[in-house]
Amino acid sequence: MGHNNTCHHHVKGFHTDPFQHSLSFASNGGGDRRRKCRSNEKSGSGGFICLPFFLFLLASTSTIQHVSGHLWDGVVVTQADFQALRVIKNELIDFKGVLKSWNDSGVGACSGGWAGIKCVNGEVIAIQLPWRGLGGRISEKISQLQSLRKLSLHDNALGGPVPLTLGLLPNLRGVYLFNNKLSGSIPPSLGNCPMLQSLDISNNSLSGKIPSSLARSTRIFRINLSFNSLSGSIPSSLTMSPSLTILALQHNNLSGSIPDSWGGTGKKKASQLQVLTLDHNLFSGTIPVSLGKLAFLENVSLSHNKIVGAIPSELGALSRLQILDLSNNVINGSLPASFSNLSSLVSLNLESNQLASHIPDSLDRLHNLSVLNLKNNKLDGQIPTTIGNISSISQIDLSENKLVGEIPDSLTKLTNLSSFNVSYNNLSGAVPSLLSKRFNASSFVGNLELCGFITSKPCSSPPPHNLPTQSPHAPSKPHHHKLSTKDIILIVAGILLLVLLVLCCFLLCCLIRRRAASSRKSSKTAKAAASARGVEKGASAGEVESGGEAGGKLVHFDGPFVFTADDLLCATAEIMGKSAFGTAYKATLEDGNQVAVKRLREKTTKGQKEFETEVAALGKIRHPNLLALRAYYLGPKGEKLLVFDYMTKGSLASFLHGKC
Repeated sequence: MGHNNTCHHHVKGFHTDPFQHSLSFASNGGGDRRRKCRSNEKSGSGGFICLPFFLFLLASTSTIQHVSGHLWDGVVVTQADFQALRVIKNELIDFKGVLKSWNDSGVGACSGGWAGIKCVNGEVIAIQLPWRGLGGRISEKISQLQSLRKLSLHDNALGGPVPLTLGLLPNLRGVYLFNNKLSGSIPPSLGNCPMLQSLDISNNSLSGKIPSSLARSTRIFRINLSFNSLSGSIPSSLTMSPSLTILALQHNNLSGSIPDSWGGTGKKKASQLQVLTLDHNLFSGTIPVSLGKLAFLENVSLSHNKIVGAIPSELGALSRLQILDLSNNVINGSLPASFSNLSSLVSLNLESNQLASHIPDSLDRLHNLSVLNLKNNKLDGQIPTTIGNISSISQIDLSENKLVGEIPDSLTKLTNLSSFNVSYNNLSGAVPSLLSKRFNASSFVGNLELCGFITSKPCSSPPPHNLPTQSPHAPSKPHHHKLSTKDIILIVAGILLLVLLVLCCFLLCCLIRRRAASSRKSSKTAKAAASARGVEKGASAGEVESGGEAGGKLVHFDGPFVFTADDLLCATAEIMGKSAFGTAYKATLEDGNQVAVKRLREKTTKGQKEFETEVAALGKIRHPNLLALRAYYLGPKGEKLLVFDYMTKGSLASFLHGKC
């Protein structure tokens, strides 16, 4: 009792902290319900209701029942939800037997006994059965689960359509059905879900058009419809959504012009869009000028379409833009001078277009640039020496253009440069020695006046001399002079040497061409693989949802169980310790699972961008001797929470010093 009082005192002292305030509220909730029940027992009507219920429990079991290893707390699933779950089970094909726990009595459905089911007050709020090998289809009776917040059935073998009745669920927040075999069209009724935040039905066999009604969900921040067979155009309503942060439509059959209404008009709330991926479709027309209004945009991919015209200079206003991929289109004109303002740009890919004119000298202002790909265009002029000032750059591909002049010596200062290609241009002069040592001949071939990159074409070789001719005043030798045996041997040896030299040159040319072809092929393969990983990132890295009623963002990594932001913020907590970096809590979620939560001090943490980058890297680390990071939460006021597995036997320090 003393420990609980201490915990409550610490939690109560931080009413300004939304996380701790929610924990305090959750801690008192159970006591309020117990006091309410005792009060009802004293009253006439209340006792009449509570007493038979407990008598029924005592009659059915002499002790607390165990359901699938969990203590049954007496919470019974509602009759409507129980009937709906039975119908849902009947329409699924359970290849691995994961639904055996869904018994015919309903016992344990809301106390951890039923796989993938989570309840509150006897009502189902989540169905979470990813990676379970389920087949069949999703029943339309799912609409009876009126309290359902989350439907997570991704990475299964589900077929049939997306249920139309999902639009009848007023509390639905997350739909995760990616990596299945769903067919049919996207139900327009999904736009009737006022609480919908995340919709991911990527990598299926969906067809038809994108419903414009999806934009009616005013809280939706993530839509991923990629890797399907959707057709038609992008609804203009999606371009004006004030809440949307991720729109992924790549690898479909979408066509027409890309709408030029991004960011909305008038006095509406500014667009929050951060990721826009429309690559591998059939889009035509020009690049929308209104993209320059999306101040929060970080990733734009329009590659592998039929886009024409020039690149709008307005894109130079995107100060947060990190990735810009406009490759494999029919874009012409020149590189806008405004691109030098893209201070956050990390990757610029304009390969296989019809860009002309010079490469701007001002590219050295892109201090964070790592990848520069201008391959297969019509660029002319010299390679700017200022590129050597971009210390962060690791990949440069300027091949298959019309560049002239020498390769600047300043490029030798790029210590991070791991890939370099200027082949098939009109370059001349000597290749800087450091570059010729770091990269093979395939990086320089196709430049007829370029030397010093292969031993067969050294720059310092003297011009060939002609054999001395006979002086006209010298006495002529008789034509009938016979060659000696020594002369014949020398002539034959010279002929053989010449033949061998020609043969070696021929074989060397064949080898260089084969390596160049192999390098181009591997480059294309690597790009395709990187694009596929970029698409599946939101799906495989974990599910992201907003912070419920409190706002913010919760990012999950892989783990034994999944929880919502509301679950975390409403958890019962006990302080385990404090340090210079923050306070550690033992948090008990509504379903009984325990996790360790560390709230970081604001003065010891970095900005949001750096924090998310570092914590994403930590979330991938898995080692038997390291505590796994399962999730992190970013609050609306900058608070940062890290969620780890809870170790019941205490810390290593306690074990070593004998405090456990």
